[in-house]
Amino acid sequence: MTVQQPLPVPADLAVAPDLPDVLAPRRKLTGFTGFLRKNPSIAIGGILLAIMFFIAIFAPLLWTVDPTAISTARRTRVPSELYWFGTDMLGRDIYSRVVYGARVSLMVGFSVALLASVAGLAIGLFSGFVRVADGIIMRVIDGMMSIPPILLAIALMALTRGSIQNVIIAITIAEIPRVARLVRGVVLSLREQPYVDAAIAAGTRTPMIIFRHILPNTMAPMSVQATYICASAMIVEAILSFIGAGIPPATPSWGNIMAEGRALWQVRPHIILFPAIFLSLTVLAVNLLGDGLRDALDPRMAKSL
Repeated sequence: MTVQQPLPVPADLAVAPDLPDVLAPRRKLTGFTGFLRKNPSIAIGGILLAIMFFIAIFAPLLWTVDPTAISTARRTRVPSELYWFGTDMLGRDIYSRVVYGARVSLMVGFSVALLASVAGLAIGLFSGFVRVADGIIMRVIDGMMSIPPILLAIALMALTRGSIQNVIIAITIAEIPRVARLVRGVVLSLREQPYVDAAIAAGTRTPMIIFRHILPNTMAPMSVQATYICASAMIVEAILSFIGAGIPPATPSWGNIMAEGRALWQVRPHIILFPAIFLSLTVLAVNLLGDGLRDALDPRMAKSL
């Protein structure tokens, strides 16, 4: 058997030189920078939300005065170098009231999101795994969801006195059904997975199955839902304060500021304009953060660089 030798290359045959790269190689970003580049909604929403938290935490250091100080000599002043956002009908500095009002809205929004998520998670897990109680619990949840959250919150506030704690409790009760139904749906789909059947066949107890296999898989959709609940809670709190069923008028909140300025809307629109802008930006930041989390945690919507 003979081995075929390669054909010789003629000496006069010209070989094309390697062409230089016209475009620079694209550098793949990794880590935190790459994550933010793939999810710009999280970056924008996070920055806006961080600014609002900075304003709320360092409100006394941001050239503010006492937000409850009344001065009849400076009533309904328009925005100027001395009063950046103007003054209201009682002579209170609107800039200081708006800055301090960020504390109320953020406290209500994140407290409701946390409490509603924890309570809804417990109800959803129990309802999804205990078939006997599922029908009863879901009928109660359906009845609560048939009432708009704002109307349910107003009805609950009518039974108590106005305070931040009571507003948080009322909005939390109104938001729990949304989380419970979401978690219950996720549990029903996960309960039929092969790894759950394998755990049951291996003799694993139900609490261990829930904490090891079910609970971790509910964190992603529940985290996204929590951001929307946070935004909804801030809006509901502003509505309750606007109609006089929420936080006491003496407490500076964006809803109270807008409620006090509605009588002078046509002649002094700045009283309502500035708290409305801050409320809109905060809700927008939370919604952008939720949209970004949904895209990042859902592999079907993930975008490659």
